[in-house]
Amino acid sequence: MMENTDMSTKYNPTQVEKDKYEKWIEKDLFKPNPKGTEPYSVVIPPPNVTGRLHLGHAWDTTLQDIIIRQKRMQGYDTLWLPGMDHAGIATQAKVEEKLAQEGISRHDLGREKFLEKVWDWKEEYAENIRSQWAKVGLSVDYSRERFTLDEGLNKAVNKVFVDLYNKGLIYRGEYIINWDPKAQTALSDIEVDHKDINGAFYHISYPIVDGEGAVELATTRPETMLGDTAVAVHPDDERYQHLIGKKVLLPVVNRELEVVADDYVDMEFGTGVVKITPAHDPNDFEIGKRHNLEQLNVMNNDGSMNQHAGKYEGMDRFEARKALVADLKEQGYLIKIEEMQHSVGHSERTGVIVEPRLSTQWFVKMGPLSEQALNHQKTDDKVNFVPERFEKTYHNWMENVHDWVISRQLWWGHRIPAWYHKETGELYVGESAPSDDENWEQDADVLDTWFSSALWPFSTMGWPDTENSDFQKYFPTSTLVTGYDIIFFWVSRMIFQSLEFTGKAPFKNVLIHGLIRDEQGRKMSKSLGNGIDPMEVIEKYGADSLRWFLSNGSAPGQDVRFSYEKMDASWNFINKIWNASRYVIMNLGDFSIEDIDLNLEKSIADKWILARLNETVEQVTELFEKFEFGEAGRQLYSFIWDDYCDWYIEMSKEQLTQGTDNQKQSTKSVLVHVLDQTLKLLHPIMPFVTEEIWEHIPHEGDSLVTAAYPVVKAEFKDNEAVRNMEMLIEVIRSVRTIRSDANRPLSKPIDLLIKAKSEKEQSFLSENQSYITRFCNPDQLTIETEIDTPNEVKTAVVKGAEIFIPLAGLVDIGEEIERLKKEEEKWLNEIKRVEKKLSNEKFVANAPESIVEEERQKGMQYKENYQSVKNQLNKMSKLKEG
Repeated sequence: MMENTDMSTKYNPTQVEKDKYEKWIEKDLFKPNPKGTEPYSVVIPPPNVTGRLHLGHAWDTTLQDIIIRQKRMQGYDTLWLPGMDHAGIATQAKVEEKLAQEGISRHDLGREKFLEKVWDWKEEYAENIRSQWAKVGLSVDYSRERFTLDEGLNKAVNKVFVDLYNKGLIYRGEYIINWDPKAQTALSDIEVDHKDINGAFYHISYPIVDGEGAVELATTRPETMLGDTAVAVHPDDERYQHLIGKKVLLPVVNRELEVVADDYVDMEFGTGVVKITPAHDPNDFEIGKRHNLEQLNVMNNDGSMNQHAGKYEGMDRFEARKALVADLKEQGYLIKIEEMQHSVGHSERTGVIVEPRLSTQWFVKMGPLSEQALNHQKTDDKVNFVPERFEKTYHNWMENVHDWVISRQLWWGHRIPAWYHKETGELYVGESAPSDDENWEQDADVLDTWFSSALWPFSTMGWPDTENSDFQKYFPTSTLVTGYDIIFFWVSRMIFQSLEFTGKAPFKNVLIHGLIRDEQGRKMSKSLGNGIDPMEVIEKYGADSLRWFLSNGSAPGQDVRFSYEKMDASWNFINKIWNASRYVIMNLGDFSIEDIDLNLEKSIADKWILARLNETVEQVTELFEKFEFGEAGRQLYSFIWDDYCDWYIEMSKEQLTQGTDNQKQSTKSVLVHVLDQTLKLLHPIMPFVTEEIWEHIPHEGDSLVTAAYPVVKAEFKDNEAVRNMEMLIEVIRSVRTIRSDANRPLSKPIDLLIKAKSEKEQSFLSENQSYITRFCNPDQLTIETEIDTPNEVKTAVVKGAEIFIPLAGLVDIGEEIERLKKEEEKWLNEIKRVEKKLSNEKFVANAPESIVEEERQKGMQYKENYQSVKNQLNKMSKLKEG
């Protein structure tokens, strides 16, 4: 089968990619194949439903598409399940921002109506994401698309919460958590980015009550001192033994604080005295519990100071800091300000500085879950991390993990399935509301977005219905593809939740890729203005060019630098494939699929390219299995550009123009077969252009999407043909190099003598001298095992032969003598100029010594050049005389 053979003269990605994706969707080509050999499943890491996909998403999904497309072509029953994440904090913030522009707050609307607005937002942006998936060419099964807030996933989330609660692995308690004052919600430790910023140590004097003197201590957050309820010293610190049990005065506020002794205090750090603020520091919280100290929270949810802050009530925390420092200075309590740079936690979602503060939240008890996950990695069913070094990253986090705060003070998300009795305050936790729900009030908080994402591999397959056909067939999934920056956020949580609720790891392999950076190696960010919109790249270069760049950018786990120069190279490579394909198609005429016959007598070039195809299929398939897509791409590039385009296509012209009918049919058969197989190898990486070209050549089947992936064919293995062809290529390449060095174009014939190593090489080169004649243009060609070589020759040694090209044949001796005479005269004039300059006593006496020395060196070099030209001129003159 072959469709229209007309191909445009130039690769036009816009035209090539038009309507193809829609046709694939219409034909249901992305759905699983129940006749497949065995299941192979991938779940897409669900992008946030908050907006446009970035270049990192394009990279992540391209790698997944490469994997699933190849497995589909290999006959697996493939499922690539798509979906999106509700992104609690980010989505709610976006919708609140939009409402604020209309002068409305979520509280004006109420929870129910606000959530209706968010669902509208979700529908709008979900369609944008699908559109972008289509542009990139992702072969996902849309009939199974999921959303982390859909009904089935909500059922799974509630079951997991309730089961963990009943096992004692979820609890509610008051602890120091990371608080985002902008989003006004708790954050887990890994939702906090630590950044170095300019700050200061404020050294403050706390007067001793009923005694003389004061203690000095330092803080980076002076506004929190308003919540101090003690100061602490080490019990073994002799400097402060007399103060233990006494009181100091809290400056400005004038509240008395007890001096307590605690082993936590480092005697060597600072003055050995620390302020204790149990409601605003995790370490102080623990000290406070040990000493039964009051927990005084001095901040509101928005980061402003509350009623416990006295005169600073209502001020923003940083405004209060300035005002308090001014008061400390005015009242003589401020000893000094020591400026410094330190690491401060920022919200990963909103970017504001996080405030550690006391809060009642829901937590997951991580000890038993992390232990189970770590133990699983010691079994034969362990998760295979690629690259392997990231398993250590996973281990380190699991071994040092804290309890996970999972409640969020939001409206958008999975509402916590806990209810409080309106009269008794009794707590009820269940998958559904109590039967007399009018007497109960549900917890207002929602669950951390990552809580539902952690269930993604099995909840999307129908769990908790373990009889669901997808769950039974496609879970555990085969491979997860993700960036190294969310091993903690997501990968680890999926593993321990899956082990806890299914008894199995959620995936067999985790392929970890790096980050996309700009040309200078900087992380792409809004603040730097160096972000790249993949849709704009596709608009200019096409999806296939972008996919080729992304798949070949780096090895697993490594970052990749984006540049438009690399995009140009990607486009040029596809254009090379396009032009090579046009050559094949133009030379086929009415050649059809029935005419392909690979059993006819083959030329050395035919045998060689089929053997090289075999090697490439073997290498690429093996590299794909190892997820080494960059190296696979390099092998494909070398085979297509160097072997197929630069050598085989050029050599095929000899058979197509000079060969017999059988030879022409054989070469056409090989041209088509190799192109067909190459397009299939390339299809997982660049699906659009390969499909377009494939439709123009004789082929079987409806689409490359479901075509059979190439396999190694024993009958094409031919080591001798490869060795011989390599020798032939080396001969041709060496002659071209000598021509180039001598500035002798191919259009001008030369005498060429080839001394073969043995009769075997002589026989081969003689049988294939038509190629040597075509590519070397010899006037006289001699191929022997013994050769009398002229005195003046250019030589090259290749495997199996020596090459001799008489100098007389390389250049026009008369023209060369004239050129050398002019060169001789030029250097003689330069020598005279330098000697005249150096014979000038004034110049030598007055010029800097370095200048004089420079002229002397020039003179010596000019004399060497003159002598070299003179020697060449003598040789040429002798050659002319005969």
